[in-house]
Amino acid sequence: MKTLKRINSFNQVFFLLIVGLISDEECIAQPEIPVEQWKGKIILLIGAHPDDDQQSHGTLALLNANDNQIYILTLTTGNVGTKDPKLSQTDLAKIRRQEQVAAMKEIGLGENRYINLGYDDGRLEFADREEVVGKLVHFIRKFKPDVLMMFDPGYNYQVWHKSDHRTAAYLAADASRAAEWPLMYEGDIIQDKLEAHLISEYLFYGGNTKDKNTLVDISNFANQRVEAGTKYVSQWTSGWDNYLGPDINDYPEGEKEKLYEKIQSRIKIVDGKSVERFRYHKGIPDTMGHERRD
Repeated sequence: MKTLKRINSFNQVFFLLIVGLISDEECIAQPEIPVEQWKGKIILLIGAHPDDDQQSHGTLALLNANDNQIYILTLTTGNVGTKDPKLSQTDLAKIRRQEQVAAMKEIGLGENRYINLGYDDGRLEFADREEVVGKLVHFIRKFKPDVLMMFDPGYNYQVWHKSDHRTAAYLAADASRAAEWPLMYEGDIIQDKLEAHLISEYLFYGGNTKDKNTLVDISNFANQRVEAGTKYVSQWTSGWDNYLGPDINDYPEGEKEKLYEKIQSRIKIVDGKSVERFRYHKGIPDTMGHERRD
């Protein structure tokens, strides 16, 4: 039976395993311990832009409340994403950092948990690939994450993302693989006294709905997700065309209400609960994108 991805209930999956209609090789991985119960883990989220983590803010707030240690690493400064002719790339990079730090504060994370590698928005695919992977390897070895959150590169096929998101997915995948091998990017090990590190758990965001196998109940953290999302004024209001500053109250009448409604509408509701959806994978990095092969 090859239609498991259409099955929504874990109980249904368990029943099919028991009666032998599917094999364990065909079963999409599920966390042994629900994400809502994770404690004491180190979590690293890699994104392309300031605000890519917004779709996971409820989960990040939950994990932070449960005493997990969270870091957010962004590859670009977001210095191109505007239609306001008054803003320079430098202006926008500063605005996007300010927004990101303010959003993180709403979910309980300080600026010391934020890393930005400083690449140009919209041109990540043209950056020196080996250089970027090397920087990501450094931070993976430095933080030693138990779980990597990243754009979904795809499962048995390549997921379509816009250019920076697509590039970020594969850079993160390549870095997670390289980080486990002590003879790759050995300067970290020789000079910085870091150690090779294997990440064995992944939460992929931004992928196709049919591939997502894990729901995280963020009902108790939905308000934090909304408040955090409203900090991205330059992206999700008329500030996109005419930036008036970080305070939504300085924008035309009705903008604040529209912004809150927009962020709230993006939260998925399943069985009356606010949820965020991911593709979960447990295993070596080489297997993150495909099922078992002969």
